[in-house]
Amino acid sequence: MTGNPWTRVASSLKYATPWFSVREDEVIRPDGEVGTYSVVSVGRLAVGVLPLWSDGSLTLVGQFRYPVDEYSWEIPEGGGDFEDDPLDTARRELREETGLEASGWNYLGRVHTSNCFLDEVCHLYLATGLTQGVAAPGPDEVLQTWRVPFRKAVAMAVDGRITDAISIAAIFRLLQRAPRLATPARQAARR
Repeated sequence: MTGNPWTRVASSLKYATPWFSVREDEVIRPDGEVGTYSVVSVGRLAVGVLPLWSDGSLTLVGQFRYPVDEYSWEIPEGGGDFEDDPLDTARRELREETGLEASGWNYLGRVHTSNCFLDEVCHLYLATGLTQGVAAPGPDEVLQTWRVPFRKAVAMAVDGRITDAISIAAIFRLLQRAPRLATPARQAARR
């Protein structure tokens, strides 16, 4: 079954900020019973950028994430207006968070970050042909950057040192497209 088994009867806004809103829908559930479904709607377009250097390393961004009360290593991420081109938003976020400019951009697809209650869609990009400039993070961002071999980023995603879903999705999409990046150079040379 690929169609929508839910019927929305009514919808009401429960809470709104500039970043998100919460609505509650009165619904008829797939089992035919009456119920409610609450949805968090994001107010911005989300992007994630995987900055890949020519030597096969990635630049990660570290920052404290208030909602989960943890420090997080992740790919550069951010958001913009829905009317903006996602690629333009990705270029801006990469530059702001890391100071990097990229001459090559490949679209890695989109992901839903938590589709059981959140309508956020994040567009993922691979950035190559990198040159270093000066970062300009926002006033509420305290960021560190860390350049790691791609294979280490994969290991961090596997063992839980990277927990951000957007970062994990981007890393594994690149792994699927370029598995050789995860092979240590000394092993690749023996083949």
